[in-house]
Amino acid sequence: MKTEQIDLHKELKKYFGFGQFKGLQEEVIKSIVGGNHTFVIMPTGGGKSLCYQLPALIAEGTAIVVSPLIALMKNQVDALRGISQDEGIAHVLNSSLTKGEIKTVKEDIARGVTKLLYVAPESLTKEENVEFLREQKISFLAIDEAHCISEWGHDFRPEYRNLRKIIGRIGDNIPIIAVTATATPKVQEDILKNLGITNANTFKASFNRPNLYYEVRPKAAQVDADIIRFVKQNEGKSGIIYCLARKRVEELAQTLQVNGLKAVPYHAGLDAKTRARHQDMFLMEDVDVVVATIAFGMGIDKPDVRFVIHHDIPKSIESYYQETGRAGRDGGEGHCLAFYAYKDIEKLEKFMSGKPVAEQEIGHALLQEVVAFAETSISRRKFILHYFGEEFDNATGEGGMLDDNMRNPKKKHEAKDELVKVLTVIRDTKEIYKSKEVVFTLRGKENAIITSHKTHEQAFFGIGKDQKKEYWFALLRQAIVAGYIKKDIETYGVIKMTPKGLSFIEEPSSFMMTDDHTFGVDADNTIISAQKAGGADKKLMEMLRDLRKKVAKKLDVPPFVVFQDPSLQDMAIKYPITIQELGNVHGVGDGKAKKYGKDFVKLIQTYVEENDILRPDDLVVKSTGANSGLKLYIIQNVDRKLPLDDLASAKGKEMPDFIKEMEAIVFSGTRLNIDYWINDILDEDQQEELHDYFMEAETDKIDVAMEEFDGEYEDEELRLYRIKFMSEVAN
Repeated sequence: MKTEQIDLHKELKKYFGFGQFKGLQEEVIKSIVGGNHTFVIMPTGGGKSLCYQLPALIAEGTAIVVSPLIALMKNQVDALRGISQDEGIAHVLNSSLTKGEIKTVKEDIARGVTKLLYVAPESLTKEENVEFLREQKISFLAIDEAHCISEWGHDFRPEYRNLRKIIGRIGDNIPIIAVTATATPKVQEDILKNLGITNANTFKASFNRPNLYYEVRPKAAQVDADIIRFVKQNEGKSGIIYCLARKRVEELAQTLQVNGLKAVPYHAGLDAKTRARHQDMFLMEDVDVVVATIAFGMGIDKPDVRFVIHHDIPKSIESYYQETGRAGRDGGEGHCLAFYAYKDIEKLEKFMSGKPVAEQEIGHALLQEVVAFAETSISRRKFILHYFGEEFDNATGEGGMLDDNMRNPKKKHEAKDELVKVLTVIRDTKEIYKSKEVVFTLRGKENAIITSHKTHEQAFFGIGKDQKKEYWFALLRQAIVAGYIKKDIETYGVIKMTPKGLSFIEEPSSFMMTDDHTFGVDADNTIISAQKAGGADKKLMEMLRDLRKKVAKKLDVPPFVVFQDPSLQDMAIKYPITIQELGNVHGVGDGKAKKYGKDFVKLIQTYVEENDILRPDDLVVKSTGANSGLKLYIIQNVDRKLPLDDLASAKGKEMPDFIKEMEAIVFSGTRLNIDYWINDILDEDQQEELHDYFMEAETDKIDVAMEEFDGEYEDEELRLYRIKFMSEVAN
């Protein structure tokens, strides 16, 4: 398949309706279309799945996608079915299918209809599946969440380790695409090696989230009071507070409630109904704060979370990055505050004591990175990005000043001579020690490892007696970030020299070391507004939000049913003062403008007059994208209560695609009554459950609902019910 012959932009528009690629997508897709092994590292929200979905849709044969989460597989399959006329374009093959369903899947693949087949690693180990797939034309194999391959990944799955062998059994020359949202250089190397694709084209997007403000505070006895003070200063803003233990979640949620704050608990010990209710209350903005274990967040796509607090420090930088990454998804401010006490680290180490030795080693190494992050005095953003193998310059990089260490810089002192001592000890002990032994050697302390290597007999043993161990650990960390030494991948964190470090010993130059934290509480703990809301009029934005809440309450619907956040933001930039102008706002169709617009344009007009605002008169006119002939066909035939699958096939469309067309009609404000179809596929109780869910939900995103119901409903059922819901409630 040659890239020259394919207009990727045209295909992108055709399948996904986007006018342009995001970030590295186009280069990645060219690599895959060219039949190359490809490795993609892209933070959440970067558009990873499109990187393999589009090539699969345009390639000959079926692409196999290995994914660890059944719910996520189903979401993607549903989304893909929504863009095609053929229901069989994407399938799941896993333990949840019946014999009949498996037969259908295999028939569709054999017919050449299926472009993407989502499988769990376990399904690929089944002999009958391997036999079958060997006979088919496989375009490529994509491995989603590829960090699961690596023991160094924060989410290691042993069954992922055998993928290379299985791929070999299906076919010799299958291109492999590995995709992950968090991977340190260690994990990256491990993935490539394990899959045998060290020659892969590697694409790495930036891990920098420029709108997030990072802060670590010492965890004192009155940590609850600190949290209450912080939440009160940010009242009305949405936030998540993470705790390690369920009991702590319950206690803290109660404490916040007693102090007049709107908070609910969320953890795996609560029954599913309560969990769903609490999640919905958060999404619907009936409460501001969720106090949760890390079970919360996987399916949450709330764009305006303004702060994430870690009551307990997480067990790896990846976890921290993922959890803090739930703040400021919309590009607005996001304050990431962690409370740190070394005794929490000791608690986490205790949890590991029952595990296999190799796992303990890795766990300890990952924890040490967290300690380093919490105690560091250098830029936290720089530290995180360095951890993910990315260089960052605070002076020129976006968001460079957004962390406590940069706002309140610590003092620095010349440490050239001390750095020479550190580097000399590492070199002269033949680069065999981890940080702990290096520091012991510097301070002249013996342990079994040091005596077994006879290091205590060397002349340099104890040359750093004059400094405390904390000082040497801090210097080691800063030397790693500065590139004089590095931690080795293969040997669980043994310190190795770099050429830069070796030449520093020969020709030392100035090295300004930052004094480490003394963890005093910072007086100013208010949220820093990280970024203006994309040029939108903030005051108007607040007024529109209030109005939306009022309108939603009056109509007894979730706020998203009225208008979504990006629409409000666009209103606060364009100041539409007529229903017609409102129809040109992002995400607002004519139907929606007519139904809900009156109060909004009235508010905006008054605001514009009172504040003498010059309005931009170049409001962009957007097409609805719905083909009017097809639109009419759907409306008329749904009115006649004709079976939806017949309507879809009559137009040569796959059911997911057909549903997408119906969604376009309903979302822009036209009503479709599909009760006759819904009553066939869902019983009364199910309909009631889904109605309650959407009524309470903050977002109508299907992947969130999938996560919420955890496999109880098919993606298609949820999408069809959402059409019924939006028709009745919104239109």
